[in-house]
Amino acid sequence: MIRPYVLADTNWKHLKDEKFDLAVLPWGATEAHNYHLPYATDVIEGTAIAEEAGRIAWEKGAKVIILPTIPFGVNTGQADIYLDMNLNPSTQFAILKDIIGVLDRQGIQKFMILNSHGGNNWKSIIRELGLLFPKMFLCVGEWVKIVNRNDFFDDPGDHADEMETSLILHLAPELVLPKEDWGDGIEKKNKIKAFSEGWAWTERPWSQISEDTGVGNPKASTKEKGEHFFNAVCGKLGDLLLEISIADTDNLYE
Repeated sequence: MIRPYVLADTNWKHLKDEKFDLAVLPWGATEAHNYHLPYATDVIEGTAIAEEAGRIAWEKGAKVIILPTIPFGVNTGQADIYLDMNLNPSTQFAILKDIIGVLDRQGIQKFMILNSHGGNNWKSIIRELGLLFPKMFLCVGEWVKIVNRNDFFDDPGDHADEMETSLILHLAPELVLPKEDWGDGIEKKNKIKAFSEGWAWTERPWSQISEDTGVGNPKASTKEKGEHFFNAVCGKLGDLLLEISIADTDNLYE
């Protein structure tokens, strides 16, 4: 069935007479996810969450369009992990500048990046693009932060963990290896305490912090947990997409 709120599905016969208020761009990554999850994990998650949230918002009256997912993200800390694909932040800036330019020119002046990869960092990019496109309302959504993971998972981690494994068991179970192939996702911590405490930062060289590329034990993952989490995230995000699409972005503060 053609979904009119998904650009990849729809067609010129429909679009030539359509007007949208908000465009959403899911942005993932292509990288190893422990031994057992597909390299496209972030793409699968971001696409499914964006499209389901788009459906929820559309059916409530939002004029929202979900753009095709960008499949590559910033993986500068994983340069030695085979076929982990990297886009530098400057490349992301150039891609966004072109995409936002199209939307601005065609009168779609509300835009969200739906981030699906921890290595992507959007604030400085959005600040700079906001100066270039002053009529555009630009924002970022982080689906991983929408609900409290501790309410859904016993041992939420950071990467290819119980949360992500449960999500992929729900969304694409045919791409998950048997449980005996799952790594433990043990993370080595930085010996300098400030970096482990989080108030100082340095990039983690991924092959040094994790033997299996996972961070967080996936062993308690289930399809049912993934489904419950997915539905909670999409419901809340769908409401946000509706709220943004109907908002007067020149009058947001009180």
